[in-house]
Order: sequence, then structure tokens, then C-alpha cells
Amino acid sequence: MRKVLWSVAVLIILAAIGFFGIAPAWVESSMNKVVATPLPPVSPQTRALHAGLQIADMHGDTLMWRRSLLDRAGRGQIDLPRMIDGNVALQIFSSVTKTPKGQNYEANGADSDNITLLTVAQLQPPRTWGSLLQRSLWHAQKLERAAAGSGGQLRVIRTPAELDRLLADRARGAKVVGGMLSIEGLQDMEGDLANLDRLYAAGFRMAGLAHFFDNDVAGSMHGLQKGGLTPLGVQTVRRMEAIGMVVDIAHSSHASVAQILAMARRPVVSSHGGVQATCKVNRNLTDAEIRGVAKTGGVVGIGYWDAAICSTAPAAVAAAVAHVRDLVGIDHVGLGSDFDGAVTTGFDSAGLVAVTQALVNRGFTRGEIAKVMGGNVLRVLRAGMVPAR
Repeated sequence: MRKVLWSVAVLIILAAIGFFGIAPAWVESSMNKVVATPLPPVSPQTRALHAGLQIADMHGDTLMWRRSLLDRAGRGQIDLPRMIDGNVALQIFSSVTKTPKGQNYEANGADSDNITLLTVAQLQPPRTWGSLLQRSLWHAQKLERAAAGSGGQLRVIRTPAELDRLLADRARGAKVVGGMLSIEGLQDMEGDLANLDRLYAAGFRMAGLAHFFDNDVAGSMHGLQKGGLTPLGVQTVRRMEAIGMVVDIAHSSHASVAQILAMARRPVVSSHGGVQATCKVNRNLTDAEIRGVAKTGGVVGIGYWDAAICSTAPAAVAAAVAHVRDLVGIDHVGLGSDFDGAVTTGFDSAGLVAVTQALVNRGFTRGEIAKVMGGNVLRVLRAGMVPAR
């Protein structure tokens, strides 16, 4: 009997090691891949151009995973050393709080959740196991702790003044990166508008209303009903604009997008995705939606994965950027990688010079490249963080 008990104990210990120690890293490695992709040869002139850019990426999901932002990792697509290698000035980190089982771009219900098991397996605080709000607040804590342990190389950006100091220090040669918080689907409000203010207080300065399923704020383009804004959603958009949170239409249903663009009083962004003109996937924006974003003064963020650009090649990123430029002007397009968001890409944050080279090869001017690689996003974020008067 004693041998049986010891055997059972050993099996339990091994299972725990696998579940808590090995499984989270294996899951991330299987979902966030960098694959062999034809990359353009980078010229010395492009490297010099890239080194002088202020690069901003509107969407990365790194905070979802149990991995230090400060250490160079052998998996995933973002960490501080690789952002410095890629000359990133500002990375927006999104809080993912719930994803449906069998997730797909066509239709998902809200009655299942993959993230709950991940929160347990990654040994997150128990308060995050059953609360979407607490998951986002935990992500904010993770970014703050990473910044505190970075020796000043990573800074959390909450105000225009903090952004200005970051860019000024970088212009003087400092190897510093800003991190800003965003939300992927406001289901983390848990149906209470007051929680939006709690999220703002925790540092969140951008939010998408929906993710892969319809919620109590807005319909998702991947939901079952794909409806528009709910009454709570209308209140939420108004409150976001009032307190200084940028409204993000990524993943929102086409009905929701139309309502948001019609009621917007401040610039709106699509943080990550593509355009249907170059990659006809339902999560990508139509030309009418691109015009609507531009009319608000906002920016369309172009991603790097297959469903966004129908490729993983930098040339496809440049093609999507060129379409937005030609449709509404160079001031309304930027970068939105979706790195670490369960996507496969052809490069990671250290390899962003490949995008710069693809833009050069496409015939973009230096001024246009500076706007695409960060200038447009930084302009909109700086203005969007200012509370309405």
C-alpha cells in the first residue's frame, strides 16, 4: 500500500510539474511562431534611416503569457531586448481576458473561455481566476513591475508629458522603450461603467470594445449575432472620449464600427489588422471603414500575420499600407503587429527593419516612412490621452 501511495504521489507531482511548469511555455511556443519568410535584403541606407525612427506598435499581447518582458526569450515575438534591437519607441500592450474555445474568425459564442485555465496554469493570483476585471488589473501590475525592474529602460506611459519625455530622451540617444496599456474587448468591465474608470486609473489608455465574441458592450465581427453597440456601449464610448482613452474598433462588428465612427468626436483607431482590398478576410476593414477612421483623424494599424495581410512577408505589409495611403492619405496608417497574440509572423520585434526596407522598396519617401512606422500613432495617442474639456 505504501508503494502504491508513493507511486500516486509521484504521478501527482509529475502532473503538477507538467501543468504548471511545462504546459504554459509549450502552449505559447505553439501559438506565437516566427517562421521562415522571404525578407528583403536591408541596405546600409535603410539601417541608418531605421535607426532614426520613433517606432510605435499599437498592439501586442505579451502580458497574457508567463514570460518576463525584461529577458530575451526563445519564444514569442516581444521582449525588451528585442524591442531595443528593433528600435521600438512605444509598444502598446493589450490585456486579453477571455477567448472562446474553437476560436475562429466567423462565429463564436461567449459561453466558453480558454483564458481561465491559462490563469490557473500560470499560477496567477486567484482573484484573476474568476474575474475578467482582475485579469486586466493584473496585466497592469505586470507591466508596472517590469518597468520597475528594468533600470529605467522600460517606462509605462500614461500621459502626454511622459510620452514627450520618452521621445526626447530617445532623441538624445537613450535606449528606452515606452509601454502603454490597452484592452482587447471591454467584457472586462463586467457590465459596470464604473469599472472603466478603475481601468483608467490602473493605466489603460486605449480599449477595443469587443474581441472574438459579442459582449454586453458591442457586437464582434466574430460573434454569433454581430450586432451593434448596446446602450452600455454607447455610454462607454462617450466615457472613453471624456476621460482620455482612445477608442479601438479592431474586432468590433461592422455594425458596431459604423455606430462608433458616426458618433466619434475624437480620433478612432483600428489597432491591428488589415484591409480587405489587399486581403479579403472578414476581420479586415472595408474601404468605407478606412475612410471613416480617417474622417475622425484616426489611424489604421496594419498587422504582420496571414489573416491580416494574406502573407507573412514584409512586402505584403507595405502593400496594405500603400492602399490606405492611396485611399485616405499617409497620415492615417501605422503599425499594429498583434505580436504574441497567437499569430505566426515572419519576423519578431527585433526584425522591424524589414518593414522599413519593404516601404523603401515600395517607393515610400523618408517622411512617409517616419509617419507609418510611428509618427502617426504617436500623434493620435498623444492627443487621445488628453481628457476632453
